Amino acid sequence: MRIRTAGVVALFALALAASGCGGDSDEPAAKDTPKAAGGKLVIWADDKRTAALKPFAEKFGQENGVTVEVQAVPNEDLQNNFVTVSSQGGGPDVVIGAHDWIGNLVQNGAIDPVQLSDEQKAAFNETAVKAVTFNGQLYGVPYAQENLALIRNTELAPEAPKTIEDLVATGKQLKAQKKVTETLCLQVGQKGDAYHIYPLYTSAGGYLFGTTANGDYDPKDLGVGKPESIAAFKKIAALGEKGEGVLKRSIADTNSTATFTGKKCAFLVSGPWATADVKKAGIKYDVSAVPGFAGGKAAAPFVGVQSFYVAAKGKNKALAQEFVANHVTTPDLAVALYQADPRPPALTAALDQVKSTDPDLAKFIEAGKNGQVLPAIPAMAAIWDPFGKAEAAVIGGADPTSTVTAAGKTIAGSIK
Repeated sequence: MRIRTAGVVALFALALAASGCGGDSDEPAAKDTPKAAGGKLVIWADDKRTAALKPFAEKFGQENGVTVEVQAVPNEDLQNNFVTVSSQGGGPDVVIGAHDWIGNLVQNGAIDPVQLSDEQKAAFNETAVKAVTFNGQLYGVPYAQENLALIRNTELAPEAPKTIEDLVATGKQLKAQKKVTETLCLQVGQKGDAYHIYPLYTSAGGYLFGTTANGDYDPKDLGVGKPESIAAFKKIAALGEKGEGVLKRSIADTNSTATFTGKKCAFLVSGPWATADVKKAGIKYDVSAVPGFAGGKAAAPFVGVQSFYVAAKGKNKALAQEFVANHVTTPDLAVALYQADPRPPALTAALDQVKSTDPDLAKFIEAGKNGQVLPAIPAMAAIWDPFGKAEAAVIGGADPTSTVTAAGKTIAGSIK
């Protein structure tokens, strides 16, 4: 979730060469034919989506008499690079990324609202539309939805645990029988991982931001550092290296799935992106909700949405609007993107097409029914690093009260 800055200069040069600096001409009305714009439409996507997009982009180009280039950009660099080149007047016309980028992109003037009719909006999952709506305006066209779930090796653990305590008990028994070496594969790493620990944090009563009267996240109501968050981190600490040994910094994004597919643990907390590796390893598995603490709230994973955005500094904004409004919203493209990266499609018609062949989709959606839309407000950028570091420290044995209080002060200072 954190953004790296490596490669910005090189990518900026690529963007200028490929798409030129954006002009200040008025955007054509949505009803204008995109053929009038002519020239080139440049799309930025990560490696997986690039291959799936290319045939559809080429077809769109042929139909509209333009050249369309889909350029691959590493996902971890994409947001920061896009903001950087956009601030210089360059970059793509369309970019694909997570919905929680929206606050940052809008704040930096990098994207325009997109134009969808009410009928088009109704064709999408309601949560997905909500996720890409910011300050009352639609800023993206969603194509996939995702959330964490518990992926379970059914040969080692036939029954889904109802609580995290049930999971720990099963894991301990399997370790005692020398059938596994780890109780739970939930990635932490040396810097923590706020995204993956969030279901347990919420089950224990913690929250990140309160909400306003209309349901939007309120950056003025920061939950980190408040008594609820301290109580939550005390429960997390009890599962840490000085407690049950269930949560470990040695389990990171680089090895959590591999530890599970290597049959060294029976439980993996991850998303639909992990299932390809699980299937490839021949693991018999099932998918269920991440269990919460006994007597606590239901564990609430983040619900994230992948989306298409129209670049505010793009040279062909009318063409970009046409592409995202009337080409991205087709089931064929949504299914192709699902096949490249199996996350539940946000377009209902596309989901209906693929769910009969992939029973995991319905299970992941069910696992996310208590989920919370990942905050897209700019203040969220202040959360990831301090929260993650506090998590890693507490799991390593640091005092929860002082650690979380300090993290809250750091976050609050960044938001101000």
